[in-house]
Amino acid sequence: MGVVDHINTAARKVPVWGVYAAGLLWPAWLFYLAVSGAIGIDPVKSLEHELGELGLQALIFGLAITPLRSIIGINLIRFRRAIGVLTFYFVSAHLLVWLVLDVQILSEIWKDIVKRPYITVGMAAFILMTPLAITSNNMSVRKLGPRWRKLHKLVYPSAALGGIHYIMVGKTWELESLLYMAVILSLLGWRVYDSRRKQRARDLPTRDSANPA
Repeated sequence: MGVVDHINTAARKVPVWGVYAAGLLWPAWLFYLAVSGAIGIDPVKSLEHELGELGLQALIFGLAITPLRSIIGINLIRFRRAIGVLTFYFVSAHLLVWLVLDVQILSEIWKDIVKRPYITVGMAAFILMTPLAITSNNMSVRKLGPRWRKLHKLVYPSAALGGIHYIMVGKTWELESLLYMAVILSLLGWRVYDSRRKQRARDLPTRDSANPA
């Protein structure tokens, strides 16, 4: 049995609720570290950063699930919805820390969104992610039908905006943020390639039937 088989076997033993439980507790643990002064001299900024980075990492992981299965054979599809919901949860926690603990003054929030481009971009990503989180349930899949897949393609611009937001937050060309963006662009590029490959495969029988030997 190869490494991929071992990973798939282990993944099948992990309950989906366990992923949800671990994800739900993670921000609480970070909040505890911030309160106890264990994550930097400015705990609010550190907590805000950690939650934002966690949201971006989860978003990237969710994008990587399909390529991992197609290219390597690692099958984590059963966790994809959980990862998507948790991504929105992490990003929402990041936003709440900024709103409640950082800005605090409600009248300043709109000013920051309008005047600070990195916040504008981040809010745009959050807005695009909101309908994805709301419709991440079986009832929405049934009611929306084929439109559900089209709606959930909003994850692609959300990921791109999330990567741009992370770069802009640093205000300098930091290697870490550039690497995150490179991974996001690679995953989005693979999606475009895979979509075109599947389209060519669907068109091939049509061309062959139109040009019989």
